Amino acid sequence: MNPYIQSLRLRTLPLSMSGIILGSGLAASDLRLDAANLRLDDLRFTIVFVLAIGTTLSLQILSNLSNELGDALKGTDSEQRERAAYGLQSGAITMAQIKKMIWLFAALCVLFGTALIYSAFGSLFCVQSIVFFALGALAMVGAVTYTLGKHSYGYVGLGDLGVFLFFGLLSTMGAYYLETQTMSWEVAMCGAAIGLPCVGVLNLNNIRDMANDRAHGKHTFASLLGQRGGRVYHTCLLLGCLLLFVLYGHVWTLCITPVWAWHLWYVWTHSERLDKQMPVLMLTTLIVAILGII
Repeated sequence: MNPYIQSLRLRTLPLSMSGIILGSGLAASDLRLDAANLRLDDLRFTIVFVLAIGTTLSLQILSNLSNELGDALKGTDSEQRERAAYGLQSGAITMAQIKKMIWLFAALCVLFGTALIYSAFGSLFCVQSIVFFALGALAMVGAVTYTLGKHSYGYVGLGDLGVFLFFGLLSTMGAYYLETQTMSWEVAMCGAAIGLPCVGVLNLNNIRDMANDRAHGKHTFASLLGQRGGRVYHTCLLLGCLLLFVLYGHVWTLCITPVWAWHLWYVWTHSERLDKQMPVLMLTTLIVAILGII
């Protein structure tokens, strides 16, 4: 595979779209029901949705590239053997080249985000626009500083919180508000629900890399819990997701239960090859988001 494409980590992209799809789907449903005297404008809705997807994909890739560079600078990926080496780790691309890619996708984040805000609010200078510019800037900082920099929060056990906030709450609630300019507790709880399996993907990654992370001073939440504790936590994340959705009447999400039951069985019975389960959880999280809007 082309090393540049490999470093983009395309398999993670469905995960980043889950909150946007969930929030936009809930918004479409409410707008069609003429909630708060609003009506669905198909063209505007589609433009905002496409730009939101472009923004979140750019943020995800920015995070992936920054993560690769940050781990490389700290030596964390130097001895990784349980997964294929990315472009920088394999030596196929240089640090100077990956830095250029980071700047490119940072620029795309700004471009898509600015177009998104203008399409949603019709102005770049209203209060709502300024708030979303601030949220976008915060998301970019969060994407870059997960492992990059002296005070990277992924190295002090805060990565799970970051994923929950950005992939769950901000993604879902932001997409909904951009379409409707309203908010509800149900949307917030759905955002929390979809954020839990997103955290599960990171947790699975951290369980896989636990020994290597500890050896290089990377203190993830999973490394603090240990192998068994990390698996208990993983189980709670997936069960919590389904519980929150069911509590708010989104019972179609239970259709994913057989797949997640098999996934949890695999995680509990295999100490190696956990990397194979990450695409499973990423794809099923996207499916749960779709089921959540039925």
